[in-house]
Amino acid sequence: MGLAKESQFHVLAVDDSLVDRKLIERLLKTSSYQVTTVDSGSKALQFLGLNEDDQINSNQPSVSVNNHQEVEVNLIITDYCMPGMTGYDLLKKIKESSSLRNIPVVIMSSENVPSRISRCLEEGAEEFFLKPVRKSDVNKLKPHLMKTKDNNHQKQGNKEASETTEVPPPPPPQQSNNNKRKAVEAEGLSPDRTRPRYSGLTVV
Repeated sequence: MGLAKESQFHVLAVDDSLVDRKLIERLLKTSSYQVTTVDSGSKALQFLGLNEDDQINSNQPSVSVNNHQEVEVNLIITDYCMPGMTGYDLLKKIKESSSLRNIPVVIMSSENVPSRISRCLEEGAEEFFLKPVRKSDVNKLKPHLMKTKDNNHQKQGNKEASETTEVPPPPPPQQSNNNKRKAVEAEGLSPDRTRPRYSGLTVV
């Protein structure tokens, strides 16, 4: 089954309804997910390090603004109908961000509107759940979570491979000075005799 630490996926749940937040939080924790809940799309973006009015953070490679490992988010599940920023608006913001676009987003709604569902899926949502969310719906999240985990491992593996591809060849074995001296002596010459002498020349 793998290590418990590896199976601890972090899900960010966004819903303006306290009752719905508690319900989705309980379902996710029952499935051994780490859960963070917020009550609006703007708070979700703040948690992810992407402020509405300040797009500077969107170019940062890390989701975390405080560089805490626990802030890494593996999936976002958000309600569609929320005051201010809707779930659809939140989805668009995430998919427009270079640092967040790879995080899977799932939309929830109490209204079964086909045009709304297709619009969210076309914008990049992985799933569209009708409320109340059930345990069977939560089970559908696992493949999306595993996909992002595999992509992260693959990127890390490619990075490590690129850093270690060029290995310098071992230096060729060098003949020691003792062997050179023996070879010279074997020819009957001293090391000093091997150098040409300029006895008839005056060195200036």
